[in-house]
Amino acid sequence: MTIRVHLFARARDLAGASTLEVELPEGATVSDLRRGIAAQIPVMKTLLESSAIAVNHDFASQDRKLDSLDEVAIIPPVSGG
Repeated sequence: MTIRVHLFARARDLAGASTLEVELPEGATVSDLRRGIAAQIPVMKTLLESSAIAVNHDFASQDRKLDSLDEVAIIPPVSGG
């Protein structure tokens, strides 16, 4: 299945795009998605470890199963003052 992922802030900068598509097997989880993105864009591996992933506007656990119709976003950590 193809998962379309929306990217924000540093994730968007590293990927050079605001969205990306990741091919995953049926029944894949958020954890599988993290691995898939890191394989596709290795420079994002470290950022993915500290980023939240939202599925359908809710933060998702690592074991949440994904569907090709899900709206997925990578939410990098934010710092500032």
